[in-house]
Amino acid sequence: MKEYLEVYFQNQEKIENFLQESLLKLGELKRLREQNFKEIFSMFPSLELVYIINKDTKLQISPNFYKNNSIDKSAQNISREYLISKLHFKENSSVAFSTPYVSSATRNSCVTVSVKEGNYILFFDFKIESLLERLNLIELNKPFHTVTKTFYTIAGYSMFLLSIFMVCYSMYDFIHSFMVKGIFNLDTIFKPIIALTLGVAIFDLAKTILEQEVYFKSYSKNSKVETKMITKFLISIIIALSIEALMVVFKIAINDYDKMINALYLITGISLILIALSIFIYLTKKNKHLI
Repeated sequence: MKEYLEVYFQNQEKIENFLQESLLKLGELKRLREQNFKEIFSMFPSLELVYIINKDTKLQISPNFYKNNSIDKSAQNISREYLISKLHFKENSSVAFSTPYVSSATRNSCVTVSVKEGNYILFFDFKIESLLERLNLIELNKPFHTVTKTFYTIAGYSMFLLSIFMVCYSMYDFIHSFMVKGIFNLDTIFKPIIALTLGVAIFDLAKTILEQEVYFKSYSKNSKVETKMITKFLISIIIALSIEALMVVFKIAINDYDKMINALYLITGISLILIALSIFIYLTKKNKHLI
């Protein structure tokens, strides 16, 4: 939702001009009540709710008209003084716009356009998500979005389960080796630590995927989030490899000192990854300051 609001405020003038010109071109809007505003609902897929208020009495004189052709008469004859007090019509204009808010009637984030006609004020609630999509300010293909969301959900939760399995298995292997087999050596200590570190890395990656692609779909590139995700994942991998390298050094030093060059290769590779990560973080911060 935060991202939708950012896109909306960045294009607020364009959106308001579009709505104002489109509504005023329809002529007298009050006459559309005869057909329950079906014409205007068909013209604006983002329009969710229409109702009329008497400017003098401040009472809602019409029921709530919804886009699915349903009508709610319980809202009729209710005082809407609080709404009228918040209206700020521009000079020489009969149209006023609200700030984005969550509608109590539709439970969706919307913006309300108020049009003054004689003693009446017509209120039109537009769903922000659909409005931004209609104006090509965001891309939202619902079938494709559903497929990708399903895929990311399955992949994300599978990674969650895998990370939990790795944590549980590492603890089981450690306890079983120590308590049952009576083995207590470097492998017994370091292998569970490596598995735990990789489990944390996979868990963080799964959490980021679910946050960005399932529970909050991101429609714009957020370099800060992407950088944070890559950095955290690589740091976890570097830690796991460093522990593995330390274990290899100890094992070679104890059992086969002639193969120490292999440990050097592993440590050199880890150092190169660390240098690459440092350069990546530096360039990312540099580009951010330039922007």
